Amino acid sequence: MATRSEISPKAAAASARERRGTAVETPIRPAVDIREDGEGITVCADMPGVSKERLELRVEANTLILEGSARLELPENAEALYADVRSSTYRRTFALSGELETDKIEANLKDGVLTVHIPKRRELRPRKIDVRAA
Repeated sequence: MATRSEISPKAAAASARERRGTAVETPIRPAVDIREDGEGITVCADMPGVSKERLELRVEANTLILEGSARLELPENAEALYADVRSSTYRRTFALSGELETDKIEANLKDGVLTVHIPKRRELRPRKIDVRAA
């Protein structure tokens, strides 16, 4: 017959710290909305809790890479014994076509939503042609 043992809050916290040191965190794939218009492509990614300082946006070999981390900040000298919310790491990649100008990407982070606009090359954008009467 198994006996039940009590675990003190301090022992539980120490055990959790030990597990955190060996655990490998799998990045979360943020939900995205992608829109295309005549000017380019806009990607909106949900990355709650990510600050500008913890966000990295880069292009490598025609691949757009979004990475960010959200950390639970505790007051000084405080230690979490239990938390439903933990630190999260976000990562998402997108293959980019050659019709986009990757050197002119613009990005904005507001209220946990990252908005990235990638313009199309000028020669590939729709243009209006004026017709003259003869």
